[in-house]
Amino acid sequence: MAQQFVKTKIQGDKVVLFVKPTCSYCIMAKDVLSKYKFKPGHLEYVDISDRSDMGSVQDYFLELTGARTVPRVFIGEECVGGGSDVMELHQSGQLKSMLQSIGALE
Repeated sequence: MAQQFVKTKIQGDKVVLFVKPTCSYCIMAKDVLSKYKFKPGHLEYVDISDRSDMGSVQDYFLELTGARTVPRVFIGEECVGGGSDVMELHQSGQLKSMLQSIGALE
């Protein structure tokens, strides 16, 4: 069920962040992404903290991405990592082109 939940959220033309509201790296990733103007419906934050299967969701992240921590940031169907990774992509200028390549920006 956790695997299906994650798979239904990840889509080719969206940016999806799986987060927990109190996580400082999740807040960092949200702050970075707030600098960009997304088309409506192309940026989604998914809070996993209240899910009864949160552990299973994080276990699936480990299987899928090599890490079970949040945030797990997906640009399209590709996981680009967590908060620090998104910050590095932004600072290097790569993030904007990745977002443009999936058509997520206005």
